[in-house]
Amino acid sequence: MAKSPEEEHPQKAFGWAAKDSSGLLSPFHFSRRETGDGDVTIKILYCGVCHSDLHNVKNEWGFTMYPVVPGHEIVGTVTKTGKNVKKFKVGDRVGVGVLVDSCKRCESCQQDLENYCPQMILTYNSYSQDGTKTYGGYSDIVVVDEHYVLRFPENLPPAAGAPLLCAGITVYSPMKYYGMTEPGKHLGVAGLGGLGHVAVKIGKAFGLKVTVISTSPKKEEEAVNRLGADSFLVSSDPAKMKAAINTMDYIIDTVSAVHPLAPLISLLKLNGKLITVGLPEKPLELPIFPLVLGRKLVGGSDVGGIKETQEMLDFCAKHGITADIELIKMGDINTAMERLAKSDVKYRFVIDVANSLSQ
Repeated sequence: MAKSPEEEHPQKAFGWAAKDSSGLLSPFHFSRRETGDGDVTIKILYCGVCHSDLHNVKNEWGFTMYPVVPGHEIVGTVTKTGKNVKKFKVGDRVGVGVLVDSCKRCESCQQDLENYCPQMILTYNSYSQDGTKTYGGYSDIVVVDEHYVLRFPENLPPAAGAPLLCAGITVYSPMKYYGMTEPGKHLGVAGLGGLGHVAVKIGKAFGLKVTVISTSPKKEEEAVNRLGADSFLVSSDPAKMKAAINTMDYIIDTVSAVHPLAPLISLLKLNGKLITVGLPEKPLELPIFPLVLGRKLVGGSDVGGIKETQEMLDFCAKHGITADIELIKMGDINTAMERLAKSDVKYRFVIDVANSLSQ
């Protein structure tokens, strides 16, 4: 007979989990493994609420294994280290992002691209090497192999910095890989949500000219005056879109809903690059003619490896980049999920886990 989540490991843990596709989260007792020789045990202080958490609790991608404890934007303090741990000591402030393990042997792992490892183990809704499920950061503690734990810079605010562990690296990695860091070049950011608002800040830190592309005219003042974008383009305005044809070197497409790509491709200059990081539930239509006639590229990118994620955190600390957040209590998570589904958040919910999670 299979053990219950509470009996699988010796270390008792507590969090909030969704038990079915209603997505409703409620208190949940489970267990974490003991701190192994190479492990770090972390008391969770804050955890960001990512849009993928919403997809997962409602099984919108079709592979949720209930019960699921979401959360992969974790900031906490080290409470225990295994005897072979060298990177961290008790009391250190650390972060845990989207993944907690990989094979360490494949080509991707050897290139510090653990996020593309075929055997990558996600922070939640995945299976550990011992066959037990992983549970995320909507909980009190987590135990992680030190290789997958990040140093969280002292001058980076822990709550507002937490979303960088997913949203930050999701936009930083494609900028670096696709060469979108040349000062003075023109970057379009499609969608001004959890990913988009961080992309604006990182783009400006790289010295790019940044234009926000949005269906919502009311976001213009926010984008330009508060987030620092150079300009704002309303994608539902045909005249303004026509005037902007062939003006952008790159576009990062953060939109997670089904949307047309043709209008975005038309904005790109010769040799322009459209990189998608949102994950719509259904395939998007890709017109080939404008790609061929403008030698344009459409690509994708998925978070980043541990080395690059650390680089991103250090970059954001140096440039004073954080997410714009709304701090919530654990008990408010279901209301927050309802609001997130309606894009009613500026721009990221973060759970104050340590001060609001009680059994």
